[in-house]
This record gives sequence, structure tokens and C-alpha cells, in this order.
Amino acid sequence: MIQRFDTGLRMSEMTVHNGVAYLAGQIAEAGGDIGAQTREVLGHIDALLARAGTDKSKVLRAEIFMTDLAEFSGMNAEWEQWVVPGHTPARATVQARLADPSWKVEIVITAAV
Repeated sequence: MIQRFDTGLRMSEMTVHNGVAYLAGQIAEAGGDIGAQTREVLGHIDALLARAGTDKSKVLRAEIFMTDLAEFSGMNAEWEQWVVPGHTPARATVQARLADPSWKVEIVITAAV
């Protein structure tokens, strides 16, 4: 069975299948600096994972897209406070032009349920 959450015309915020949660890219809606945006995005991720019956300790993979890798340390400062020590996921971070110029970071998560 496939579960879809917050399904719209173009996408779902999350799908769950065979014990794995696949989150759409999460972005900050409130703006702010890289720290504020990263915190907001991680909060969105926490909320979606909770809806799937899982949490950040079960994240398998993270894909992080940033508009400016010069802000890498600021994003990492928030990330390192968020992840569960000993349960850090496989991760990739790349610089990319995001769909909205006000977004500084977008994070895609895959997690075990």
C-alpha cells in the first residue's frame, strides 16, 4: 500500500511505501538567514516524519541543496544540532539554483518507518 500525504496537483509532501517515507524537498516559508531557514526546514521534516510514525533517528538519506556553499558552515551548525548522534544519515550537499530566489536551502529526506 502507498500512503500519500498532502497530495496536490503536482506533488505530495510525503509518500510512504514498504516501510520507507520519502519526503518532498522542504523549504523555508518565512525567509531569514541560512540558520533560520535551515531550522525551519528541519522543523517541517520533523512534523512530516511524525505524521508517518517515525523520527529523525530513522533518517536513511538526506539530500541538501543550497544556493550558496559559502553558507555551508551556517547550515551545518543547525544540522549538527538536529541530527541524532550515532544515527546520522548518508548525505549529499550540492549548490543549486532553487525555484524561488528567496530560498537558501532545500532538504530532501528518506527515512525508515
